[in-house]
Amino acid sequence: KCYIVLGYTLPTENYISSVCGWMKRRHNWDIKPEWIIGSPGVVGAFYSAIKALTEPGDGIIIMTPVYYPFFSAIGKNQRNLVKNPLIQDGDTYLVDYDDLEEKAQDPRNKVLLFCSPHNPVGRVWKRDELEKIADICLRNNVVIISDEIHFDLIMPGHEHIVFASISEEAANNMIVCTAPSKTFNLAGMHTSNIIIPNKELRETYLREVESNGFFSLNIIGYKACEIAYNECGEWLDELVNLVHHNHKVLKSFMEEHLPEVKVFPLEGTYLQWMDFNELGYNKDELERIMHMEAEVFFDEGYVFGEEGNGFERMNIACPTKVMLEGLERLKKTLKN
Repeated sequence: KCYIVLGYTLPTENYISSVCGWMKRRHNWDIKPEWIIGSPGVVGAFYSAIKALTEPGDGIIIMTPVYYPFFSAIGKNQRNLVKNPLIQDGDTYLVDYDDLEEKAQDPRNKVLLFCSPHNPVGRVWKRDELEKIADICLRNNVVIISDEIHFDLIMPGHEHIVFASISEEAANNMIVCTAPSKTFNLAGMHTSNIIIPNKELRETYLREVESNGFFSLNIIGYKACEIAYNECGEWLDELVNLVHHNHKVLKSFMEEHLPEVKVFPLEGTYLQWMDFNELGYNKDELERIMHMEAEVFFDEGYVFGEEGNGFERMNIACPTKVMLEGLERLKKTLKN
């Protein structure tokens, strides 16, 4: 007889092997099994990491505009938000290294909470950019928490470099947050892999996690991740091609019908960043038009920080037909 037992569990050797294999095959990153710590989610993991590595009142540096849970992770843990705003340079965004250096030199600022690829602006950071950031943080004793949840969703012509893979020194100053959830639409499985090469950092993080009672993950989530990493690479390749196609279709549509809207290049993620400021609406008017008139529910740019006022973030990981239906509604509303 075969009995299905949905009880408490620990990661199996097959599960750990699937994670290590994925990192090697897809990201050319050799990791050791003991580096992997399971987490119900990346957001919960960086909440815990912030608590583990800092004290109330310490500063956490973020590069705005950025994924909105970064703000709550800092505020709800009574840490100080320290902005290092990205520089908008034409149709791309760059790191302000001088400002980062200044912020990192302040001994009260202990952590850089980093987003790679960057959500919402869609940047895939190049090696030289990562090296400059790592150097600044290493020289100033700032630990990096790198949220790399979108690291599998990289558009053709771009390469994601896992931040911890650039050097041993960088790896020893870093917590890397990964998951299959964005890649394979498995967020409901609550299974993430937090990878910490440095033993001391790993033990510090684990003490915080265990103090909160996070001892095991979802047994089905473990299996879903294992299957995805072992058997679904071809599906992912098709998804990336679809997102890349949708980006090109969206850009052409906007250039033809709504040229006032600036569509940023999409290097990574499936989230399209667009600037609606030329239309002249304030953020509240823009939100009302989107939700109440056009009936399209993009993410309003202001939730990513004040640098996102007048911007919208659109999920384009969907059938092209569905995306175009939304764009047609938007065109009709704005033209009227």
